[in-house]
Amino acid sequence: MKILIALSLGALAATPVAAHQHKANATHSMAKAHAMQCAAIPASAATALFAKFNAAWATKNPDTVADLFAKDAVLLPTLSNTPRTDRAGIRDYFVNFLKGSPVGTRDTTNVREGCNMLTDVGTWTVALTNQNSGLRNNVKARYSFIYKYEGGAWKIAHLHSSMMPVSE
Repeated sequence: MKILIALSLGALAATPVAAHQHKANATHSMAKAHAMQCAAIPASAATALFAKFNAAWATKNPDTVADLFAKDAVLLPTLSNTPRTDRAGIRDYFVNFLKGSPVGTRDTTNVREGCNMLTDVGTWTVALTNQNSGLRNNVKARYSFIYKYEGGAWKIAHLHSSMMPVSE
């Protein structure tokens, strides 16, 4: 009987002791999941988080921008072929990117809310200013922001942005 319980919980062990340990671990994991609280997500959260991101860009301080990212965040940036998977890499990307005085505008959005998670996916225009000429260039791109609730605040867990392949 205990072997059947172990198999129903996905255990590969065939001993009664292993089955009991697995059942205890599964019960503990389920209790933790039931105890997890979901952070409240106001209807305007995606807009507010994007505004916070844009405001951080306006500071031109790469540390201010990097602080918006979760500890285990991934940045797949528009103007670099290098994925950034730690704070140092994320900060490094923004050192040069912020020199262009970027200003983002979401053109289309598709927002989904979940327990301690929010996704904002769509298209945006990022206006960049050439430091030498002062000319402004609008870059049309697709984006994906995935936010997670970490340490009492909403943080960017994943940001992907890629230029549109064709101008329309």
